[in-house]
Amino acid sequence: MAVRRVVPNIQSESVQENREFYGLLGFEEVMNHGWIMTLASPTNPAAAQVSFMARDKTAPVAPDLSIEVDDVDAAYAAVRDSGAEIVHALQDEEWGVRRFFVRDPNGRVVNVLGHR
Repeated sequence: MAVRRVVPNIQSESVQENREFYGLLGFEEVMNHGWIMTLASPTNPAAAQVSFMARDKTAPVAPDLSIEVDDVDAAYAAVRDSGAEIVHALQDEEWGVRRFFVRDPNGRVVNVLGHR
């Protein structure tokens, strides 16, 4: 399993304000589902991204961090077998990702996903 990207998720209701502020630093909106917006560097979008979310659409909590992997099923099996707390079970989402949430040793919720 390989990590493709890591994106911090900042809980916020201030979508427009964040878009404008981070635009000053060169970020552009690359995704907006209404409940989550992702900004990225236009020159290196896979490496420089940040998401802002008011809440998560289908999970009981908003994650602190998203990690995209090339094999989310293998990641889920490894995390489940380790005994870590699964916060949101592995499932396919309507916006084209397969994901689950797990709590890390610091108590942070990590969204582990793969695109379909």
